[in-house]
Amino acid sequence: MAPKITGYKTHDVRFPTSLSGDGTDAMNTDCDYSSAYVKLYTDSDLTGYGMTFTIGRGNDIVCKAIEELAKRLLGKDTEELFANMGKTWDYLCADPQLRWIGPEKGVIHIAFGAVDNALWDMFARARGKPLWKLVVDMTPEEIVNATAFRYITDALTREEALAMLKEKEATRAEREAKVREVGYPAYVTSAGWLGYSDEKVARLTREAVQAGFNHFKMKVGADRDSDLRRGKVIRSIIDDPQYLPAGHKPKDPNGPDLAGKNAGPTGSVLMIDANQVWDVPQAIDYVKSLAEIKPWFIEEPTAPDDILGHAAVRKALKPYGIGVATGEHAHNRMVFKQLLQAEAIDVCQIDSCRLAGVSEVLSVLLMAAKFGVPVCPHAGGVGLCEYVIHLSLIDYIAISGSMERNVLEFVDHLHEHFLYPCSINKNGRYNAPSDAKEGYSIEMHEKSIAEYEFPGGSYWQSRGVAQA
Repeated sequence: MAPKITGYKTHDVRFPTSLSGDGTDAMNTDCDYSSAYVKLYTDSDLTGYGMTFTIGRGNDIVCKAIEELAKRLLGKDTEELFANMGKTWDYLCADPQLRWIGPEKGVIHIAFGAVDNALWDMFARARGKPLWKLVVDMTPEEIVNATAFRYITDALTREEALAMLKEKEATRAEREAKVREVGYPAYVTSAGWLGYSDEKVARLTREAVQAGFNHFKMKVGADRDSDLRRGKVIRSIIDDPQYLPAGHKPKDPNGPDLAGKNAGPTGSVLMIDANQVWDVPQAIDYVKSLAEIKPWFIEEPTAPDDILGHAAVRKALKPYGIGVATGEHAHNRMVFKQLLQAEAIDVCQIDSCRLAGVSEVLSVLLMAAKFGVPVCPHAGGVGLCEYVIHLSLIDYIAISGSMERNVLEFVDHLHEHFLYPCSINKNGRYNAPSDAKEGYSIEMHEKSIAEYEFPGGSYWQSRGVAQA
């Protein structure tokens, strides 16, 4: 008998990152990285863990929405759910009363992401594989059946997706062997938060160069002069060969992995991120004024669901050699569909929790591959790095077949709270998760939950936060 789902429990877990300025940008000036965390229980010892990410207040609202969605799984046979995860995704999405408060966007959708992620975690654990390995070992037909296709078939049909997956199937094993050996390319944001002093930015940038990174992201949008100054501080370090790790030679800025990225003389790349603060004309003018620090792209220049606005920014910045990236706040696969159809982005930035779990992520990975746009996932937040390495491995091994121009965000915050934290090798690349027990790598230490659950956890109680 296959295990049946018997219960669920949510935890509103909040970390006080606002105290150190971690996560600060022009829009989000006060971030307490938070996890709306769910455990799905069965009548066996099989448990699934999932979460979505917020930055503090409102995390409790997301937890309530997670509970409403998780109720739909009670009594369900796990193997029937696993047999067709796309159909399961459709079922979770189909409660008409809960759908009404989206539809497929906002609180209900990110809550859906937590539940779907927990179910995929349970599926991977049931098979004794990390999540990425579970998916890359599926047949093309099984991957298509696991994908959410509703509303995107004008951009990508099931038949096209199947053909793309079959084309890459024979060479999956060699890509898997390669990425296990060398790791998946990463970039670092931890040096570029707006709340940091110039001295801290310089120190963290030097440390990142020493750690092997060659792609760096900086937050912009609060003060043009300050942005230009900080950009020059970062450029002065990443473009100077004296700061490279021992034995590392400068990379060719015109090589296939760096061409078109505005790489400096050492082969280092700078990206900038405005976190949605500008109107479209303002975005264009502001970014033009930062052209001398040679960014590869501007991320989230305007409202995240303004497809035509992004297209206008991209068109205006193209003569300056600056691209456009967005996606961490794209509600759903339909927003990505339109961004791709409108040629509005150079880089597609999926978020593992803003989208409604793995099944919706698969639809975006497949569309991006069809349109030839590299996927560089967002990971600035608690648990996101743990999640997205799995998604980038799926993209490389089974879908796009390329990681040459891709970079996956890495922020060095809060990994110690997870049983299976992500890790970076000496060349500034993510290691492939390899523990058969880790599933989707998001199981949190119980002591971390006990300390940081809001408002009753020991940390918050010691700060005098009132109990609910």
